[in-house]
Amino acid sequence: MLDKIVCSRCNQVHINTGSGKCPQCDAGHPYMYEFQNSEEVLKERVPQVIRERRELGLEGLVGDLEAVIINTQPEFHKPAAEEFLRYTGLDFYQGFEDEDYKTCVLRVENSADFLLRSGNKENNPFTEYNIAPKSAHLPDTRLETFVFECRDIEKYFDIQKNRGVRFLSGDIIKTDKYSFIQTLPSKFTGNSVGMIQWHGEPGDYFTSQSQPLNWELQKPAHPYLKNIKGLDHSATRIHAQDRDAAILEFMGLTNYNFDFAIYVKMFNSITNVARLSGARYAMVFTSGISPYINDHDSGPTEKFIHNYNVRVHHIAFHTENIEETYDCIKKDGMDFLIDLVGSPDEGLKQTFTVSSPYTLLVNEYIHRYGDFDGFFTRSNVTLLTGSTDKQ
Repeated sequence: MLDKIVCSRCNQVHINTGSGKCPQCDAGHPYMYEFQNSEEVLKERVPQVIRERRELGLEGLVGDLEAVIINTQPEFHKPAAEEFLRYTGLDFYQGFEDEDYKTCVLRVENSADFLLRSGNKENNPFTEYNIAPKSAHLPDTRLETFVFECRDIEKYFDIQKNRGVRFLSGDIIKTDKYSFIQTLPSKFTGNSVGMIQWHGEPGDYFTSQSQPLNWELQKPAHPYLKNIKGLDHSATRIHAQDRDAAILEFMGLTNYNFDFAIYVKMFNSITNVARLSGARYAMVFTSGISPYINDHDSGPTEKFIHNYNVRVHHIAFHTENIEETYDCIKKDGMDFLIDLVGSPDEGLKQTFTVSSPYTLLVNEYIHRYGDFDGFFTRSNVTLLTGSTDKQ
């Protein structure tokens, strides 16, 4: 693999040509350095972020994941909803529209909600993160926002604004059902982090400004769909050079903490997990160990980013009776990147579907056996990462 040079002034990555100069801003020493991810800087910075959260009064304000917001092209909105109903445990809960979006809420017990929406809103702030060789045909499509429960949104907003965090709206959006705020898309992940504080019944998104969306969406009556439970985790693929910054940024916006990383050197990939004690949902970030050079040498993680831009790669659903469920989903027409990997002896089984033509998301089905106290195994992560090279 060719050496890569990173400029710490402009963050430009380029192949080491021996010139010692950045082609973007012409900076030289001391700004230029050879780049490869390690734990050294991250482990030094994590305690600093936790300490800062406590000193600012952020600790304890943010809870578990309440919802994910997935935007689709208008013509694929209903097919995307029907696909989720067909291949997951999610069921249709409510549909509504307002001046900006049509939204359908998909729900399964003990899980974050899925807010699947489409609209014709101009100046979409996410569009720049959706454009890449294999995603440009869906310029408004991505899992855009992770919405977390917030116990005091006014306090949270004031603290984060004073930290320099920028939000999509100038102030908190207040409705009769909830108050809501979300950040601008991150330059590292392309994702937004949202906060919601409920005033009425938690989970009721239909406000006084909403009009009913008269869709009749029927869930197939397949018994095996009841085996597919809530959202376990999602994984965002990010550039190697942005790995530390993305994790630390997310920690600063939530109460989640960096937990561990699994390095898969043969595929130039790192799977990084952030968790919140007692929460049902975990956030995963996957990056290269070293930056992209070309599709052949850089491995499937950096290759995916080159082809699809930074974005959520997959969403994982906890699945009971995973062998039977996998067989049934396959018979119902779903294609997979890999067969089931893992075993009861190893503690878990997992698999990846192909990506959806409507959302570009891969579904992961995952089952942890018995008293398995880990989150992933290195062997499973290696096999799953390798399978994504087919994308």
